Amino acid sequence: MDITISDDFNLDKITNSGQAFRIKVFDDGTYRFATENHVLYIKDKEDGKNGYSVSMYSAPTTNASKADSHESSADTSSIDSQTASAISCIEAPADEWDLVWVPYFDLKRSYSSIRALVPAKDSYMKQAADYGIGLRILKQNPWEMIITFIISQRKNIPAIKESVEKICKNYGKSICTPYEEFYLFPSAEEMSAATLEELRKCSLGYRDTYILDAVDKVLTKELVPETLGSSDYDTIFNTLLTIRGVGAKVSNCVCLFAYAQFAAAPVDTWIAKVIDHYYGGVNPFPSYGEVAGIMQQYIFYYAQTHKEDF
Repeated sequence: MDITISDDFNLDKITNSGQAFRIKVFDDGTYRFATENHVLYIKDKEDGKNGYSVSMYSAPTTNASKADSHESSADTSSIDSQTASAISCIEAPADEWDLVWVPYFDLKRSYSSIRALVPAKDSYMKQAADYGIGLRILKQNPWEMIITFIISQRKNIPAIKESVEKICKNYGKSICTPYEEFYLFPSAEEMSAATLEELRKCSLGYRDTYILDAVDKVLTKELVPETLGSSDYDTIFNTLLTIRGVGAKVSNCVCLFAYAQFAAAPVDTWIAKVIDHYYGGVNPFPSYGEVAGIMQQYIFYYAQTHKEDF
């Protein structure tokens, strides 16, 4: 299936912008994105017309966890052992692009118009936004973002990716597409049997107890990530803070990358350096109101690719 994206859209910049840690790039230039049980393979056609080739797949849904699968009956008509063989994905219908991936890439929002909002006097932001043309804020699965950004604390991107992959391989469903076999991100239910000892094998360090607390809060319904998005920013932000180990930075990352709360502008080490070095210690993002998070992403990407400036 071929699609056209007329607004800002750059697969490489999106991949390397620090908001998603499970994107895979194949040797032929195809990018794989996955959210819940949906998988997308997308490649720039390089035709000069903003064209892309896409293939979409969906894995059958099942509530069985890996722990449950060891006790399931040998009914060959159902998926009863994620540990024994991969779940075969089916090709998704064409409307899945509009239903799943248009919201995921936030394609109904004009990022070119947002970039035009940067005033000339904010020269650093202008430079970052121009350099970051093609970035978009991905709307990702809330539970995955909670766990991913808990892991992200005081870790570099390669280390984050390593830990996330270990969690997926230990607790997620193994699926198979025509391109590859890989693991979906596990639900809280699939992680419910995880012990502290097992999680420590995922290179989590002190974050293992934080993840167990998040799992427990979801299982007891103290936290319901799927419905939290219907609340306002303050409610989402403060609810996430109830998870052990979640501070303002992690909470804002989840607000931005899972709940499309674009006023959220996470301040990590790199953003703090920019604020100190280029803005005299004054946070510039509040002045951008409801698009502050997008501006933060431009600056984060620019700072990450211009480390020599600090």
